[in-house]
Amino acid sequence: MSKLIEKVRISGKIIAETGLHIGGSKTALDIGGIDLNVIKTAEGVPFIPGSSLKGKLRSLLAREHGSVATSKKEKGVKEGETTDEDIQIIIELFGSAGDKNGACPSRIIVRDVFLDKEFFNDPLKNEGIFSDLEMDYTESKWENTIVRKTGTAINPRPVERVPAGAKFDFEIVYNVFDDNKKEMHLNEIIKALRILEDDYLGGQGSRGYGKISFPRESMQYQFKSIEHYKNGTDWQELTSIKKL
Repeated sequence: MSKLIEKVRISGKIIAETGLHIGGSKTALDIGGIDLNVIKTAEGVPFIPGSSLKGKLRSLLAREHGSVATSKKEKGVKEGETTDEDIQIIIELFGSAGDKNGACPSRIIVRDVFLDKEFFNDPLKNEGIFSDLEMDYTESKWENTIVRKTGTAINPRPVERVPAGAKFDFEIVYNVFDDNKKEMHLNEIIKALRILEDDYLGGQGSRGYGKISFPRESMQYQFKSIEHYKNGTDWQELTSIKKL
């Protein structure tokens, strides 16, 4: 088994370039209220679950490598078609569940991505762009379905979303083993982040939601070796990486 020799941390800001909707649960149905709400912390502040960001990065990389599904067992997968199970780098980065041969844990940890409340609540910093929101941290947008034959709108419903301009703090930690795959793996992670900027995060992407960006000036690339952990040394700048 390979030995853990180092950890690499990629961190920075995520900016919502358009409204962002990552769905949450709803305990009650309010007549005239929001139909599709966003996921929030216990304090009622919207956030991006680490699982949502990690899943999107995996999906984009898998599609780039030609995968049509996560598993051979998925309905509709034809014999000979490529799935995530055939792509070694997907298995190495994101892990493979179960006790089958080749199963391994994920090498990357994607933290929950929390809203930068200081920026959001300071009109001097955000230039007052959030001053007219209907709710504390979100806005609503009405969506509907169009009947093509008549051009009539049906099933109107209000969708809650984080407004454009909101900033979040993200962190990805990559576990480095002594198998000489660090550079290749980090380049794949950076590539996935670049692709995501021209895709979308969350739901309703085809309607214009979920465009995000990673401002370059906010990005930090750091590492800690096992010796650093032994000595209590803080994160060190990582220079040997193709940055975002």
